[in-house]
Amino acid sequence: MIKRIAFFLLLHIIPLFALGQIVAPGSDLRVSLITCYPGAAVYELYGHTAIRITGGGIDKVYNFGLFSFNKPNFIYRFVKGETDYALGGYPFEYFLPDYIERNSKVVQQELNLNNAQAWALYSELEYLSRPENREYRYNYVLNNCATRPRDMIEKVSGGIVYPEATDTTATFRSIMRSYSGNYPWYQFGIDLALGSGIDYRLDLRKQLFAPLRLKDAFAEARLNDGRPLVTRTTVLFDGSESPILPPTPWYLTPMFAACAMLVITAGVCVIEYRRKRTIRWFDSLWFLLTGLAGSLVFFLVFVSEHEATSPNYLAFWLNPFCLFPAVTIWIKSCRKWLFSYHFINFALVLFLAAFWWALPQSANAAFFPLMLCSLIRSANYLTINRKCVKRNK
Repeated sequence: MIKRIAFFLLLHIIPLFALGQIVAPGSDLRVSLITCYPGAAVYELYGHTAIRITGGGIDKVYNFGLFSFNKPNFIYRFVKGETDYALGGYPFEYFLPDYIERNSKVVQQELNLNNAQAWALYSELEYLSRPENREYRYNYVLNNCATRPRDMIEKVSGGIVYPEATDTTATFRSIMRSYSGNYPWYQFGIDLALGSGIDYRLDLRKQLFAPLRLKDAFAEARLNDGRPLVTRTTVLFDGSESPILPPTPWYLTPMFAACAMLVITAGVCVIEYRRKRTIRWFDSLWFLLTGLAGSLVFFLVFVSEHEATSPNYLAFWLNPFCLFPAVTIWIKSCRKWLFSYHFINFALVLFLAAFWWALPQSANAAFFPLMLCSLIRSANYLTINRKCVKRNK
């Protein structure tokens, strides 16, 4: 409820007060990049970036990170890649308290822009923060609260010369993982949903989708005329640099859950082999779960507008076809078709697990025990039921 009220105030009420802040023509304006360190909530995990403009009787912040969970079909639109964020321009005094409350460090970098450049940026931000212009199509790594300020500052300054990248192997996924170490289930979901589109190596500029990396790059960057981009750095609130949750206990991690599932699956297979009979409810449940996960993966690959979701090589393991054995294992007349499915599934999953190292996609370590579950379920079905299928030919 508090977040909902805050969002409403930022977009509808507080801007009305900002209308009273009129900049005197010809005033000297100062532009600063504001960097907020991560918070404990998932959507606070990477920190935040905003632009602050002061001088001429104003002190305003321009925040590209406004959104509301209560918009119609928010989850569906987020998964489909149709999430709209909004730019809000409002007095800086309303910006800082939220980060003080969550104890996140806030740093200000005053930029070395001349007055004409500062005015150009101010005018553009004012235009974009109007009600008819403030919404934009959010993209997880290409169009977010850090990339938009970066792009606008690059534009008005005439270009920025960034330092050489110190991390030449960084990918979108590796940067995400550096923030989500204490959130293994969140990273598990990211690794499931996003395919090889986030696994290519990035130059320094593309690494700046993360606010802290943008701050560090600006600290060493120069303008085209050789002047340093940042003239002064100030800590506005000396809070925690990482006020995140404590590490997840090992017994609550995806890897533990995956290994436990593998042990259970192996135990069921031993029982089945001794009885020479498939435990149908177990197969039905397992392939129902993988089929539902596969339906999500296929939706992201073929329907979602997120370019980072396709290609996703997990689709060879997790796909809607997994729902077929979940249902047909209860239908005796489908036994031949079910046998064929398990033969194909065994071959696909075995190939995927064996040659994943050669694919241009990084996998979550917990995926492999789960792949092995599917592999041994299909192998066990083929072993137990091959005589029955031959008999019915």
